[in-house]
Formats: sequence, C-alpha cells, structure tokens
Amino acid sequence: MSEHQSEQDVGVDSPATPSLLQRNRWLRRLMKFGFVVVGLFFFILALRLLSKGAGGLGPFLTKTLGIENALNTLGFGWLFAYGVLSGSPVAGIALSFLDSKVIDPLQAFTMITGSRLGASFIVLVIGFIYFLRGREKAASLSIGVLALSVTATTYLPALAIGYWLLTDSGLDQVRIALPSAIFDFVEQVFDPIVAWLIRTIDSGIVNIFGTTPATTGVLPATSVVIFVVGVGTLLFAFNLLDKALPQVDAEHNAFGRVGGLIYRPWAMFLLGAFVTSLTLSVSVSLSILVPLSARGFIRRENTLPYIMGANITTFIDTLIASLLIKDPFAFTVVLAEIISITVISLIILVFLYRPYERLILRLLDRVVNDTPMLVTFMVVMVVTPILLLFI
Repeated sequence: MSEHQSEQDVGVDSPATPSLLQRNRWLRRLMKFGFVVVGLFFFILALRLLSKGAGGLGPFLTKTLGIENALNTLGFGWLFAYGVLSGSPVAGIALSFLDSKVIDPLQAFTMITGSRLGASFIVLVIGFIYFLRGREKAASLSIGVLALSVTATTYLPALAIGYWLLTDSGLDQVRIALPSAIFDFVEQVFDPIVAWLIRTIDSGIVNIFGTTPATTGVLPATSVVIFVVGVGTLLFAFNLLDKALPQVDAEHNAFGRVGGLIYRPWAMFLLGAFVTSLTLSVSVSLSILVPLSARGFIRRENTLPYIMGANITTFIDTLIASLLIKDPFAFTVVLAEIISITVISLIILVFLYRPYERLILRLLDRVVNDTPMLVTFMVVMVVTPILLLFI
C-alpha cells in the first residue's frame, strides 16, 4: 500500500514540477525586465540631474570669454560639454546664442559640433566608474576611448561639409515641421521630478543658510547638490542594470544566438541610430555599452558602427528644439549637422570601414594598455579645445 501511495505522490508531484520551474523562469525574466525598465528610468533621470546641476553653473562663464570666430565656438562648446557632462544642454545654449544674435550660424554649427565631442567624455567617465567598481580596466574604459575616437574622427572631417552646406549649398531654403511629442513626453516624465528636487533643495538651503533663491535660475549651491544627487542616482542605476544582465559563462551561447546581428556593421549602425532615437541621448545609448562590454557580451570592434549611428540620431532633440527657436537658421544649422555627419559615416562604412576599424582599434590598444598613453590621450582631449578657444 505504501508503494501505491508513493506512486500516486510521484504522479501528482511530477507534472507540477515543470510548471513550477516554468513559473520561476518567467518570474526571473519579469524581474530582469523590471530591473532594466527601472534602471533605465533612473539612468535617464541621473543624466538629466547631472545636466541640470552642472548647467546651472555654466552660463555665467560665457560673459568672461571673448568668442570671435568659429574655432573659438568649437573649443567653447567642447569644453562646456566637458563641464556639464552632456552635449544637449550646450547645443540648446548654442541655438539660444544664435537666436540672440550673439553668434552667427557657422559659429552655432561649430559650437554644437564641439558639444558632441565633449559629450562623449561622459562615456569615458562612466567606464572609469565601472572600473572603480571592480571591472577589468581595458573592458571598462574601451567604450569611452572608442566613443571619443569615433566621434572625433567623424565630426571633425564633417566640419568641411557643414561649412559648405551653410555657405554655398542653399540649404537655408529647407523648412520641415517636426512633431515634438517625444520631446514633450520626456519633459513631462522627468522635468517634474527634477523641479521638485530643486524646490526641495532650495528650501533646505534657505532654512539652513538663510540664502534667498535667485529668481533667474537655479542657485549655485542647489546646482552642486543636484549634481551630487545625479552621481548617486547614476551609481544606483548601474546597480539595477547589473542585476538585469545574465552571467556570461551560463548564458553566453544563448546570447550569441540571439545577438548574431551585432557582428554586422550595418546592423549595429542602424541599432545605434534606433536606440538613440528612442532615448534622445547619445550618453544613454553609448553608456549602455559599458556594462555589456565589461561583461563580455559585445566585442569592442562591434561598437564602432553603433557609435556612428548613435552620433547621427543624437540630434533629434536638438532638431526639435530648433523648431522652437525664432531664428530661421536654427533648424538649418542642426540639419547641416545631421547631413554632414551622415555623409562622413556612410563614406567610412561603405569604402573605408576595415582600414578605419584597424586604425581605431590600434589606437585603442595603445591607449588602454599603456598608462602613459592613456594620460597622453586624456591630455590631448583636454588641451585641444582649450587651444581652439583662444585661437
């Protein structure tokens, strides 16, 4: 009788085991998806906090600098983006300068170009943070070095095309009305949170120090606190994204089957453009590559076309912002940026990709694996915009 009862128990429990395992698998997948969604939310929020905090400290610097030519604005936009750790705020300021007749269309073009060169620096900073959290140095810093290298080798040659577009091509006759729904959605989701934090910090500063908040913008003290909160939020977002990523040893083969397209340059180019068009931030779309590269999911050579694609659609938010600027040249300037970068990127992908890939990877190996070269690379990236600013 005990044998019969045992058989019944087996018959009852056995069918339940696969169902239980299946529920557990779906639960784990749901949790990972939740970590991705929440992690990306806090990641974007962190970048907006960083931009808001640093941006509040930046505008007064323009009053002390004498900007006379397009090279000056190139260096200024480059350095300004370094300071605020983002390119979009600097691009918006460039359009505001254009609207106020502080700079001309060509100077606005080069300032926006400089802002994108400087924005790549945040990816290197994030890679350095990942390295401090225990990841391998080469894997953590590679994406940042690649982002800076690819951006510099595409944006700087594109200056010549942009100059022609703005001076002799008749591009200023192009007028396109674009919907601002996506841009408004991002503002509606994140701006109330940032505004609430600013009000709370302002009130705290008044209560503690008796300082009266400025009526024209964010207090300098508030900007510093917002920036620090942004750094903490960024670290928290990384922790969430880490939990969402599977282990390489256990799931690398499955990832390889799903991600076979990452080995195709054109597929990665389109993927980079698509992801950035959704996030409206090249910092977000490129920084996502840092943990993937550090954990071995994406090889460094696969990221080159991704970065090229991201560097094109990163202008979507600036293009939308240009439609809100009264100066008719604002839209033209941003359109010239998109066209010039696209032309250079396509020339590289179609005719020069393999030599270009070898050149960039050779530079990467020398920079990442040799500390003096890494220091030299960083010095060049800092000194170059300073020289441009004072030419």
